[in-house]
Order: sequence, then structure tokens, then C-alpha cells
Amino acid sequence: MPNVLTLSGSPSARSRTASLVRHVGELLADESHDVRHVAVRDLPPEPLLSADAAHPAIREVIDAIAWADALVVGTPVYKAAYSGLLKTLLDLLPQFALAGKTVLPLATGGSAAHVLAIDYALRPVLTSLGTDSVLRGWFVLDRHVSTDAEGRGVVAAEAAEGVSETVDRLIESLSAPARPPRGLATAV
Repeated sequence: MPNVLTLSGSPSARSRTASLVRHVGELLADESHDVRHVAVRDLPPEPLLSADAAHPAIREVIDAIAWADALVVGTPVYKAAYSGLLKTLLDLLPQFALAGKTVLPLATGGSAAHVLAIDYALRPVLTSLGTDSVLRGWFVLDRHVSTDAEGRGVVAAEAAEGVSETVDRLIESLSAPARPPRGLATAV
């Protein structure tokens, strides 16, 4: 089964975004995917802010991205864009760090007015990192995400079906046969 890395780009200690990303990771693990999770807020600030890709903690994240066949990238929406913390991590990645990977963007926010942040702010950055496969992302209202007593992400019924369908699209894309690289003719 494919390897999946989930990234939570929320700076908050009690993050609904992290809960959503954990929930999606659990759904993927239930389907026998090998899932690892990185909360960007847990990385050491000095090497993160100075783009020290040689620092062991940063190197570990870069290696985890290389290991993954797919990434689930979650962010809260602030000021109509993804979090600055997530941007800080994405900025220090190698230029083609996401080449050959499928990426599922997720976002949380206080109102549906922020739903376009995925397509207008986050998608272009993910694409610039080399992926040709950014799936249609999913936006969830903050009030529809919580954490249970065991620390697992819980998605309210109002959002659960959409999240589940989004995860199904990711699973389907990972099980599809690989396409030949662009520009190569197939033999007849």
C-alpha cells in the first residue's frame, strides 16, 4: 500500500486543523496505508525560520516527504490564505520535493467565505514544488471538527460525508495505474 504523510500547518496547540488531518490519517490507516504525521508547529523554530535544511528535525521532515507517495496537507485559513507556518516549511523544501507525489489539500476556517483559499493560495505553491497531481481539496468549517478524549480527530456529521469522499478520491488516485511521464509517446 502507498505511504502517506500528513502535514498539519496550524500554529495552534489546540488545532482543529490538526484534528482534521489526524482524522484523515486514521481513515487512510484503516485502509492499510502506512501513515506518518508531522505537525509543523512541533518543529524547532530556529532551523525552521532560518531554512536550515541540514538540521536533523528538518532533514527528518524532508526525508518523510521523500518517503511518501502522497501528502495530505492541512492548514487553517488566515487572512484568506494558508498559514504562515506552513509557508515557512514549504519555502525550505527542495524545488521538486513533491514531484511524483499526489497531494490532497485540506483547510479549516471560520466561514465558507474562505473556501477558495485552497485553489487560489495553496494549490499554486504545491504545484510549484513539482507535483502534477494536486487533488481537489476540501474545506471544513472549524465548528465541524473536534478532538475526542483519546486525542483522535472527530468530524461532525455535517462534514463527515465530504471528508470521507475526499479520502476515497485520494485512495482511488493512489490505486490508479501510473501514467507515463509527459511528452513520452506510448508504444502501439
